[in-house]
Amino acid sequence: MAESVTIDQPFNLAESLESGQAHRWRRLDGEWFSGVLGDRLLHLRQVPGGLEYREASATGRPNAGRATRSDTDALLRAYFRLDDDIEAIYAEICRDRRVAAMVARYSGLRILRQEPWECTVAFICSATSNIPRIHQNMEAMADSLGEPLELDGEVRRTFPSSERIASAGEGFLRELGLGFRAPYVIAAAEQVCRGELDLDELIRLPYPETKGRLMDCYGIGAKIADCIAVFSLEKLEAFPVDVWVRRALAEWYFPMQKKPPDRVMVEWAQSYFGRYAGYSQQYLFHGRRLLKYGRQMRRGHACVAPTKSV
Repeated sequence: MAESVTIDQPFNLAESLESGQAHRWRRLDGEWFSGVLGDRLLHLRQVPGGLEYREASATGRPNAGRATRSDTDALLRAYFRLDDDIEAIYAEICRDRRVAAMVARYSGLRILRQEPWECTVAFICSATSNIPRIHQNMEAMADSLGEPLELDGEVRRTFPSSERIASAGEGFLRELGLGFRAPYVIAAAEQVCRGELDLDELIRLPYPETKGRLMDCYGIGAKIADCIAVFSLEKLEAFPVDVWVRRALAEWYFPMQKKPPDRVMVEWAQSYFGRYAGYSQQYLFHGRRLLKYGRQMRRGHACVAPTKSV
């Protein structure tokens, strides 16, 4: 039986899930999306006035009852950042005409509030990779090390904990196709297990300190740190610069100039776009990619454009 969440603000499910932020969502058909959040397998679709969802939980948890529905409603509201004042955010970022044009075209695209450990692994896997491969890496780890979930005949698995991944070892991750990223993921897992990388603590720290702590980790550079910061650690001022954002800034904001280094671009963008630079970045990233590849990237699987992530 499907439940629903009422949403009375700009919201677009497809644009949010297919904008390169998260890597475990897939289309079931033209309307429904399948994804795993924590220990829940969710099927979502947008309906007038909100979201409709079906769910299954791991480890024998009950799937019925008012408390469970309330928990799932809260989970979805948090995940899609429905607590953000999106109209106020739009008012700020739309002072820039390029961003305003992207907001008009993709209104309702939300930055996602992802679980920090899963988000960290996903963006470590993004190093010199592309979006389909990141999807494959994340699903391979879940399929091999996660707990099973079943909903309407579909079987998915939870994303494995840092302990499970650390115990699996580098060689196992290489066998799953992570390649040179495997030792980076293992190093992060071991740091989390030892308490040296406390992702929940980073949520509470200022952005510069959070970014610095992340960049102290083996294999995490500035772009990956900013992705983790904005998509899971509440740092909406973070401005990741990947190949698409680099092109957008160079073509639209620095025309006829020598392309600045990424560090300079980040500093300029944070000064220019302000406290919601992360939202501006996501609209520029999504819009620039779709200008190149169009909607054919969405056939059968979210974000399947053959594009590099860094």
